[in-house]
Amino acid sequence: MLNVLARIHAGAVDGLYGALDDVANFLPDRAEKERLARWASIFGLTRKAAEAASGSVVLTGSDVTVPAGTALTRADGARYILTADATLDDGTATAAVAAEGAGTAGAMATGQLLTFLSPVAGVQATATVAAPGIVGGVEEESDDALRARLLLRIRNPVRGGSASDYVVWAREVAEVTRAWVYENASGLGTVSVLFVCDGRSVIIPDSDDVARVAAYIADRRPVCAAVTVAAPVAAPIAFTIALTPDTAEVRAAVTAELADLIAREGEPGGTMLISHMREAISLAAGETDHVLTVPSGNFTPSAGHIPTLGAITWA
Repeated sequence: MLNVLARIHAGAVDGLYGALDDVANFLPDRAEKERLARWASIFGLTRKAAEAASGSVVLTGSDVTVPAGTALTRADGARYILTADATLDDGTATAAVAAEGAGTAGAMATGQLLTFLSPVAGVQATATVAAPGIVGGVEEESDDALRARLLLRIRNPVRGGSASDYVVWAREVAEVTRAWVYENASGLGTVSVLFVCDGRSVIIPDSDDVARVAAYIADRRPVCAAVTVAAPVAAPIAFTIALTPDTAEVRAAVTAELADLIAREGEPGGTMLISHMREAISLAAGETDHVLTVPSGNFTPSAGHIPTLGAITWA
């Protein structure tokens, strides 16, 4: 009898805890998926969509034109589509392609091969990925990233061009994860905005990224504001570390912890504390002891330069 009552009571309590979790999901700081998207829409935010990787491939064959829409496949079956006609002059052509599916999985390195889904008369069956590769794929914005933008927007309501407004605007652009604003940096009434894209292997934005963010902010800034948008300059922090135990697994864990620390605390011209670096190394799974000899103190880059993870020497 007691076993039966215990099972019934446990089931009821479990249901209550489930209901409490569901209630918490109604609040913006705990919301997920559809409810989070709805909260975001109330404040004019939308989840950043996934984007397909794109690049170019080299085609080889006779003097023919391969039409836009022609499909190629990767060894694992992923498809790529020609986005414009490609005419083979003197036996070769460089053709623009984009992954059929959005996200980072569509990335390919220079020199890798794609195969035409259906044979094209007069053209070799394989195409070679041209430099710099098929790049730029972006995953759909995660709940955590959207929630962070939503909370930033709630805690910093639009004030017609305050410093926090520029941070919010910059982070609304695809791939932008962190942004900083500097008032009167180039004189009275000027605003300077720096930003990075942490989802990439190289976080420093390129000229196209800067142009996108500048255009987005230009549509929202006060008419009297003179705004400059730029990319920070990378300031790599080099490390020399003696690890115990010194294994590949522990090295990888230390590298990940240092990268996470720099992503969380690094900002243009800001100081990275050596005590936090030592703490990050100690947090690495499997580490029992270490000696950090480089850097020997706090790391402070020049204005406009942002700390990044540099080379690690394992002593």
